[in-house]
Amino acid sequence: MNKVFASAAEALSGLVRDGQLLAVGGFGLCGIPEALIAALRDSGVKDLTVISNNAGVDGFGLGQLLETRQIQKMISSYVGENKEFERQYLAGELQLEFTPQGTLAEKLRAGGAGIPAFYTRTGVGTIVAEGKELREFDGQTYVLEHALTPDVSLVKAWKADKSGNLVFRRTARNFNPAVAMAGKITVVEVEQLVEVGEIDPDAVHLPGIYVQRIVVNATPEKRIEKRTLTVKDA
Repeated sequence: MNKVFASAAEALSGLVRDGQLLAVGGFGLCGIPEALIAALRDSGVKDLTVISNNAGVDGFGLGQLLETRQIQKMISSYVGENKEFERQYLAGELQLEFTPQGTLAEKLRAGGAGIPAFYTRTGVGTIVAEGKELREFDGQTYVLEHALTPDVSLVKAWKADKSGNLVFRRTARNFNPAVAMAGKITVVEVEQLVEVGEIDPDAVHLPGIYVQRIVVNATPEKRIEKRTLTVKDA
């Protein structure tokens, strides 16, 4: 089975459609699948529910899909760096399922492991627990959280072989392995593609069983977020 596609657009062809549940790897702008996000924007699909730690920044990453109004709902844990995200949400134009970061990671991990739901103390007594089942264990109250199994996952890795065995690079690993494992179909964007056998088995971070399609983006832009400080008058 050939998993390698010539472009991001080809890698998404026949997979994405209106109204899907998608998951996208990355943390802020670190480890995001830049080419796949751009191809998703250019595909024109709409009414998407997107699982991601955040939604990029204005004009880059998933922020591009907010500008084109292709996302109707975000399942996220941090939204503070995207003004358009904030504007749409406060205007009632964008749905948001606000999820604690550790819970979001575990919901994806559970989805990849075939675990339908789990109990956690995180969120008990807050709006996060509203409408969810509560149960007591050893005198402590826990909230039931359901796993996430997206229709399509978009992932960034540093290196892959042609079977889809992946190596991530430093902090760019972040949510990517969990997103890849949770997806019913996973598309990975990599900087390097090598032949099967060229990656030491002990160096594989995620086995190719979780990857269905691969595209090479050898020179991603890799923007970084910058802290802005208020300049005070002397």
